[in-house]
Amino acid sequence: MGLDLIFVRAFFVLVLSLSAFLLHPAQVSPWISTVGGLLLGGGIIYFEIRLEKVSLTRLIGAAVGSVLGIAGAFLMSLVVEKALPHQPLLPVCLLLWMTYVGLVVGAKKGDMLNLAALGGVFGGEKSSQKSFKILDTSVIIDGRIADIAETGFLDGALVIPQFVLRELQLVADSADSMKRNRGRRGLDILQRIQKMPHLTVQIVEEDFPNVREVDMKLIELAKIYDCKVVTNDFNLNKVAQLHGVEVLNINELANSLKPIVLPGEIMRVFILKEGKEYNQGVAYLDDGTMVVVDNAKRLISKTIDITVTSVLQTTAGKMIFGKFDERQHSTVAAGHERPVRKGEPQPVATVATEKTTIES
Repeated sequence: MGLDLIFVRAFFVLVLSLSAFLLHPAQVSPWISTVGGLLLGGGIIYFEIRLEKVSLTRLIGAAVGSVLGIAGAFLMSLVVEKALPHQPLLPVCLLLWMTYVGLVVGAKKGDMLNLAALGGVFGGEKSSQKSFKILDTSVIIDGRIADIAETGFLDGALVIPQFVLRELQLVADSADSMKRNRGRRGLDILQRIQKMPHLTVQIVEEDFPNVREVDMKLIELAKIYDCKVVTNDFNLNKVAQLHGVEVLNINELANSLKPIVLPGEIMRVFILKEGKEYNQGVAYLDDGTMVVVDNAKRLISKTIDITVTSVLQTTAGKMIFGKFDERQHSTVAAGHERPVRKGEPQPVATVATEKTTIES
């Protein structure tokens, strides 16, 4: 809860108490009226806090039910006044009863309302706001969010803020060809996600003119809707956690799905380039995981078997460290040779015979 909201609530209670002190209704003592104003203000604020936790469908159902109850009570009071004149209490009781019944029944039946047809943020009210997931610019351009969405692992509604769309448009219109391609890729990913029938994609207009950075706007929007931010930006991940906003990091998901290797296991890798340290070679797995291999500098462009020594797991990715044992490799290579059977000529002799035959 922000300090601004606390200030507004305190000001409201203060004004209500001061009004009760000055007016002191019902001809009671001003101090008693002040206490009554304080209690009334506290009750109203408590009601407002409780009301924030009610879903939008229930609020709409309660409002519609109470209006219908008041309208029904008004029509019934006309009949009651004709049948039982000079009974002012009866229409009032009838009004309170019908309003209460309409309010309660409407709130209970409000969960049956389907607001998805109205578009906007209303489409997600059939589920909790906590099922909202706000997409940032980087995760849209990355593109893996579309693949994850196709698998059905994402539930709830995907929220695309208007300021994110503006940023994507600016990137797509950039003079830099690389940025322009990235922006157009992000727009294509959004179109792909919108065409998925099992997903609800909502574009919201909320903006924060006083906040300049898009990352901070995402955090403020997540606070308003009490939902999660989907990103692959390491810095946004850390800042959002400091503000108490839950983050779904695509990179962390990818790291968790990478194959598990343990120290001592044998792996077959293709040495692609030289490493930074002395006599190191670097390889990459199919999922992009870097493998640093000791004693493999001279084996560039070759596929070898290595022994895993350690695994380094971070939020930015996973690195595997291994070593190439030339003796073990020689043993394995020798083990693949066909053993010489008893009575067979030696390979050297065979080669010599063939050479002699050719020379003759």
